[in-house]
Amino acid sequence: MQQREATSDLASSGGARGGQMALDAAQASPTPAIAATARILARLKDQPGPLLPVLHAVQHELGCIPASAVQTIAEALNLSRAEVHGVITFYPHFRSEPAARHKLEVCRAESCQAMGGDRLADHAREALGCDFHARSPDGNFSLEPVYCLGLCAQSPAVMIDGRPQARVTPEKLDRLLARTLETTP
Repeated sequence: MQQREATSDLASSGGARGGQMALDAAQASPTPAIAATARILARLKDQPGPLLPVLHAVQHELGCIPASAVQTIAEALNLSRAEVHGVITFYPHFRSEPAARHKLEVCRAESCQAMGGDRLADHAREALGCDFHARSPDGNFSLEPVYCLGLCAQSPAVMIDGRPQARVTPEKLDRLLARTLETTP
């Protein structure tokens, strides 16, 4: 029986170069996202369960969690990239691309659906040229589902940049989107 030498790409997991050595290398990186991630890791890595606080801080500072940050986080915390990526993709709050300039949230709760919310959601997708959890091609809007805005008696509802709007028709949505773009520098 022929024996083969076992090989694996340990560098792709946190166990190979993880911990302080990985953090030191990241802090010296010429890449701004990696250097920023390293500064955050240096500050937060020693607290219990640091992954979520690190991800929140990276997204707050960089606007998203870029792929280069995932590798740096995994190595510094002795985790695999898959573990870090799994957490990022599990929580809808985290994003791997920069946010759009504006955020449109369309209520998907039962009351809004009963009052035309599905038609409104379809119109929003068509008007913006993207699906939920995505950005419009021009980068102006991100489209997100939300499950109840508390405006059930005035359905269907949307929220644009944190401002709720009630009794929204496709035509009213078009006006709201246009007004949002007009009033933004």
